Amino acid sequence: MLVGVMKAGTDVGLEPKEFPMPNYVLTYHGGSGEMPTDPAEIEKTMEAWGAWYGTIGAALVDGGAPFGEHGSVGGSGVPAPTLSGYTIVTADDMDGAKKIAGGCPVLEGGATVQISQAIDM
Repeated sequence: MLVGVMKAGTDVGLEPKEFPMPNYVLTYHGGSGEMPTDPAEIEKTMEAWGAWYGTIGAALVDGGAPFGEHGSVGGSGVPAPTLSGYTIVTADDMDGAKKIAGGCPVLEGGATVQISQAIDM
């Protein structure tokens, strides 16, 4: 686990304390939603994801997965947005998570990436 260091003010006499860096869930919305079937396209897609994961390095918590069948319950009757997959990363802050998300391969296919901080309970 990556950690950030928060230094307490010296005027109160506290020692530096380590706090875990927050996790961010990147959820993918839209795009083609179709998984490639051609072996060359599958390889190209997997290489793009592998390259992106390589740029994330140790901040990659869970490479995630694409989603298949969708359903929903409850709510106001308004359909929930269709999700196409997710990845979990760790970053110092939302700006860091946005920077990571900016290289996601789904963006090339017209999808959007929603970034949500996971609250440690």
